[in-house]
Amino acid sequence: MGLHVKTLGMRDWRNFGEKSIDFADGMTILAGRNAVGKTNTVEALQMLTAGVTFRKAKPSQQVREDCAAAKISARLEGDGRVIDVSCEVEGKRRRFFKNGKKCSSQDLPETLMSVLFNPDDLSFVKRGASYRRDELDSFGRQANRGYAKVLSAYLRSVEQRNRLLKEDYPDLALLDAWDASVSLGGATLLAARLRLFDRLRHYLRDIYREIATGEELDCRYVSSLGEDLGARTRDELCDLFARKLEEGRQDDLRRQQTLVGPQRDDIAFTIDGRDARAYGSQGQQRSIVLAWKMAEVRLSQEVVGEQPLLLLDDVMSELDEDRRDAMTRFVQSGIQTVVTTTNLGYFPEELLLDAKVVRIDE
Repeated sequence: MGLHVKTLGMRDWRNFGEKSIDFADGMTILAGRNAVGKTNTVEALQMLTAGVTFRKAKPSQQVREDCAAAKISARLEGDGRVIDVSCEVEGKRRRFFKNGKKCSSQDLPETLMSVLFNPDDLSFVKRGASYRRDELDSFGRQANRGYAKVLSAYLRSVEQRNRLLKEDYPDLALLDAWDASVSLGGATLLAARLRLFDRLRHYLRDIYREIATGEELDCRYVSSLGEDLGARTRDELCDLFARKLEEGRQDDLRRQQTLVGPQRDDIAFTIDGRDARAYGSQGQQRSIVLAWKMAEVRLSQEVVGEQPLLLLDDVMSELDEDRRDAMTRFVQSGIQTVVTTTNLGYFPEELLLDAKVVRIDE
């Protein structure tokens, strides 16, 4: 059975004064008009499972207007376990708790991961490379607490190197030191990213075949290092990265930024051998992101041994009938799902009979 969210409590969170919601083990549909708090509820659930939210909001933005603090809490139950998680927001701080004991935000996904799908994700294939990198990194942070530390340390090193590159007369000896730091950190991050990407790709291709019968999806990690990274070890990646930094130093100095590294990488998709970004239809591109989210769900289960919480924020209205049917079949396979909508007409009648419908505006 695994863990499921049973209840969510919100106090002075976003637009809510005091609100409590009970959830079904299967699908819960949060129905209501726009701007009544459906997405705010999804944000609270994501905060208590992923430890972060897609909005990347400051703590003060999550507190109800004219209030000093906010609190969200959830009870998780399953397999004879009961786990209470909460987050208190005050001033510039968020404090997380598990069963009453203070914990790190990175501890929460180890209890129950979540996968979010919202309308912004529908342009996953068309948007810039940073969007696809962020999607992979966001999942990596949940899947492995060490991933977040490696990513953060690497980005700090790149920031420091860029700062040095912007000086009128950079200290070249100091630049050598930062090159070594960036190479090692970048190689560590790149190795972790490639392992994660390969595991997601395994699920992605099979799921896409189920959504788009007769079409073959493939994807590859596009490294700014400019070579096929294959099965290189971390040390080999570090040596390659250091060499690329040395070769490109003059360009970096001229443009005052680090031009190679994981912060410049991308993910490319092909359908039947054709570039999906350039030639894929809108329907095909949306099938890719749908398959990607489903792959994250499958890999989440593999990583923590629990089905994740699937959060679908107002996406059913953006999918055509075939893709809504694919999503419906997927969530009916035993995944706890929370869906927001302004119109229950997007859901087949048999699904509504099995789902719990909560009217948020009431």
